[in-house]
Amino acid sequence: MAGIKVVDCSIALAGPWVGAILADQGADVIKVERPGIGDIARYIGVAVNGMSALYQAGNRGKRCIALDVQTPSGGAVMRELIAKADVFIQNFRPGVMERLGLGYETLSATHPDLVYVSVSGFGPDGPYAAKSAYDTVIQAYAGLASSQADPNDGVPVFLRQTAADKITALTAAQAVTAALFARARGAGGQHVQVAMLEAVVSFLWADAAGNEMLLDADGSQPSSFVQSFPPLRFSDGGYGIATPTSDHDFAGICRALDVDGYDDPRVATIAQRNVHRDLARDMMVRCYVNAATMTTADAMARLEAQRVPCGLVVAPADLYQDPHAVATGMLIESEHPVVGRLREPRPPARFTGEPAAPGGPAPRLGEHSDAILAELGYEPAAIEALRADGVIA
Repeated sequence: MAGIKVVDCSIALAGPWVGAILADQGADVIKVERPGIGDIARYIGVAVNGMSALYQAGNRGKRCIALDVQTPSGGAVMRELIAKADVFIQNFRPGVMERLGLGYETLSATHPDLVYVSVSGFGPDGPYAAKSAYDTVIQAYAGLASSQADPNDGVPVFLRQTAADKITALTAAQAVTAALFARARGAGGQHVQVAMLEAVVSFLWADAAGNEMLLDADGSQPSSFVQSFPPLRFSDGGYGIATPTSDHDFAGICRALDVDGYDDPRVATIAQRNVHRDLARDMMVRCYVNAATMTTADAMARLEAQRVPCGLVVAPADLYQDPHAVATGMLIESEHPVVGRLREPRPPARFTGEPAAPGGPAPRLGEHSDAILAELGYEPAAIEALRADGVIA
C-alpha cells in the first residue's frame, strides 16, 4: 500500500481498524478527530496515560489531525485533505456526511478516482438505517448471540469482544483493496458501502446457518456443525479441545482416550456417524469422561500421538510464552511514547520480501496537525489562526 493516501474520520473500531490494516501494509493514513475529545475509543477499556489499548489497535501507524469539520474553515481543510487522498473512510450514520457537505456525490464530482468507504450499522436504506448500532446490537440482529446460545436453555450469549466491529473492518479492508484494484484497471473510484449487519450475517452463514441455507434440510442436525464441541477438562484443571472430523480423527480420539468400539461399522465412517448420531455421541461422551481422569500433558500427548486435531486453551495473558508464538514472532514488543511498554500481534498476512510488523504507535490527539496542514501548503500564521479559532488542536 505504499503510495496510497487514506483519510480516516471514523471512530470506535469498525472504521478505524480498516485504516490500521492499510497502515500496516504501508499506506499513509491520516486520522481526523474532533478537537478536545477526539475518538471515543481513546477512553474505552484498559488505558495508560489517556490512551486505550483499543485506540492503539485501531489507530496504529496513523498520523492525526484534530480538526473541527463542522466549521466552514474546518470543512474546507477536510475537503483539501480528501482531494489528495486515494481512500476516504467514515462510519457515521447515513446522512451525516451529506449534511456536512462531505457526502460521496459531492466529493466524487471533483474527485472521481476517490474510493469512498461508508461503514454503518444497518446500511444506507431500510427501516433500520437510522438506528444506532454498537457491536452488541449487531451481534443480536445478525444471529451471533443466538448461535452462541446454550443448547440446553436457549439463552442467547454475546461474544465477550467486539466481534461485529472486527468482522466488518476485515470485510471493508478487503473491499478497499478490491476497489483500488478496479481503479488501477481503469474503473475509476467508487462508493464502497459496508453494513455491519450484512458483514456479520455473511460471516455467520458460512458455517452456522446450515438449516437456514439449505431450505429442504430435514432439521435433524443443528445449524452450526461445531455446536457440540465443548472443551476437554483435565484432572489438573487444564482445558483443551479436540476436533475429530475425519474418520481418522474419530478413531484417533477414541484410541487416545481409551474408548473402544471405534471400528464398529456404524461409526467407522462420517456417513455412518451421521446416521447413528446417538451412538457416536455416546462414544464422544466417554472420551470426555476419560480425559477428565488424565493430566493435561498426558491427554495432549496421547492426542498428538494419534494426530488428532487438538489444542490447549491458551489465555491472551499466556500466549507470549507459548513456544509456537515465540518461535514465529507472533507477538511483537515495543516502546510506545504514550503508553510505555507495548505487546501486540504481528500482522497475520506475510508478504514475500516485506516485513510483517504493526504500523507503529497510535498518535496523540492532534499530534501531526501542523505537519499535515503544512503539507497542504498552509503557512505557520494560517495554522495558528485556525488554532486560535478552535478549528484545529
